[in-house]
Amino acid sequence: MNKILIAPRKYVQGKNVMKDAGSLIRPIGRKVMVLWDAKVKNIVGETLLNSLKAAEVEVVDVDFNGDCTKAEAARVAAIASEQGVEVCIGVGGGKTLDTAKAAAATARTKTITIPTIASNDSPTSSFTVWYDEQGNCTGFESWGVNPDLVLVDTQVIANAPVRTFVAGMGDALSTWVEATAVFKVRGPNLAGGTSTLAGMAICRLCRDILMEHGLEAKRAVERNLVTPAVEKVVEANILLSGLGFESSGVATAHMVANCLPSFPECHGQMHGDEVGFGIVTQLCLDDDLSVEQMHQIVDFEIAIGLPVTFAELGLADVSRERLKVIGDICGGPGSLCENHPFKVTSDDIVTAMIAADALGTERKKLAGLA
Repeated sequence: MNKILIAPRKYVQGKNVMKDAGSLIRPIGRKVMVLWDAKVKNIVGETLLNSLKAAEVEVVDVDFNGDCTKAEAARVAAIASEQGVEVCIGVGGGKTLDTAKAAAATARTKTITIPTIASNDSPTSSFTVWYDEQGNCTGFESWGVNPDLVLVDTQVIANAPVRTFVAGMGDALSTWVEATAVFKVRGPNLAGGTSTLAGMAICRLCRDILMEHGLEAKRAVERNLVTPAVEKVVEANILLSGLGFESSGVATAHMVANCLPSFPECHGQMHGDEVGFGIVTQLCLDDDLSVEQMHQIVDFEIAIGLPVTFAELGLADVSRERLKVIGDICGGPGSLCENHPFKVTSDDIVTAMIAADALGTERKKLAGLA
């Protein structure tokens, strides 16, 4: 299998960089569709539209209906085709960006992502994660190409709810944890090959930045400040995590996280929160990890506020029988849990989830938080 690393064509990050959007977007296309919701438009709309107008870029303004369903992507794609736009731009959170990517693929336009939160690694990737009308994750799909431009305004990110920033650290922290497991078996990445050494280095750097600067960055974002720590963690949450997961592979942490939304109690959780618990589950599954490393990662998650117990997910007193639903999916054929140097069964996953809850509970007690 070939080694493959994929990435967006251009990544631009900086404080107040939204003001430069027009000059950055004009070379890519002069007629664009902007997909966003009313809340996001209220936050960044004036700055973005003024910048596009100054650059003489024509805008087709489209409201996002709130979930990344195939029907919504088809609706947006139809508008893009009818209007003859050259670029589909998604502005907002992961579901908006994923819908814009899917619409661009159908309408055969270029793609630009402008995240307003750093809650996950969707902005750089070639993937769309699909949901149904009830908010359940139904799968994911790659369009074969990454965005032509990823534009990240760190002041906008710092102004967003701190919870979104923390969730992004959960999603990003899984990058190294999962890539390490996949690399041991030279398993497939999401680009159709195996990881390059560069991909693994990116995953490792992502982890190192989070562990060193994550807590300090959270403190700054709580005050809407853009500091060097914030710049580093935003890059880890969006760029390094995005390149890492797609080019080096994913495993149990994401598999568990993708199953958790099937429980109604988890619908209020962000993807990165669910990945945070998925990480602890994978740590409890791994037979080649020191206790010291395990505690270091769990303690970091606790320090920044990621969920490490069933209670924090809304699943207090969940039964083993009910968890078997997740176990059966994770232990079934074609599961991401196959990306380990050992066989993973349904019972293994359920046991690891229960052990993760116990470990998280104990470490929170030691930290004086339970």
